[in-house]
Amino acid sequence: MVDVTGHFGFALLFAAPAWTIWGRRGAIGFTAFALATAMLPDVDLVLRHLLPITHHGVTHTVAFVALVSVVAGGGASRWLTEWLNAHAWIRSTSIADRTVFAFGTAGLFLGGVSHLFADVLSAPDVAAPLSPFWPVYDEPVIVDVIYYDSPYWNFGLFGVAIALHLALSRHQGYPLETRYRIGEPIGSSDPALAGTDEDRGP
Repeated sequence: MVDVTGHFGFALLFAAPAWTIWGRRGAIGFTAFALATAMLPDVDLVLRHLLPITHHGVTHTVAFVALVSVVAGGGASRWLTEWLNAHAWIRSTSIADRTVFAFGTAGLFLGGVSHLFADVLSAPDVAAPLSPFWPVYDEPVIVDVIYYDSPYWNFGLFGVAIALHLALSRHQGYPLETRYRIGEPIGSSDPALAGTDEDRGP
C-alpha cells in the first residue's frame, strides 16, 4: 500500500474529473468529500482493537465504502443542503437535497475507492492482499506495482495530482450538462436546481 501522502494523491486524481462536471466551487467541494474518505478503509486499524476484524479485511471492500458513502451522503443531504443555500456557495438560488446527496455520496465513494485502488497496486509489499469485491468475489486482487516506502511514487503521485487540479482550475470551459450539476445555466427549466438570472454570478 502507498503511504498517507500517496493515498491523498490518488484521491485527488480520482476527484479531478469534477472540474469538468461542476466547475470551480463544485469541484473544490467534491474534492473535499473525496479527501474526507481517502483514508476511510484504514479505520480497521482502530476497529481491530474493538472488533474481530483484520487490516485489509471488510473495511477494504467496495461494499463497505459504498455503505458508508450512502449513509454519509444522506447525512450531508439532510444537514448541508440548507447551509449551502443559505450561504450562496453555489451559482443558483436553490439546490435540491437530491443533488447534495448525489454530490456528497459520489465524492465520498470515489475517495474510498481510490484508497482500495492504491492498496491493490501495492499491498503485498508490507501487508495482506485485498479482496475488494467481497462478498461477490472473495479472492484477493493483486497488481503490486508500487513500493510502500517509495518517495517517488508517494510524493510523485501527490505532486502530479496537485498540478492536475491547478491546471483544471484554470480551464475556462463551461461544466458539462448533467442532471446533478450545481448551479444550472441561465434558462434552466428545473426550479429545484436553477436560480433567477439576477442571482447568478458572472
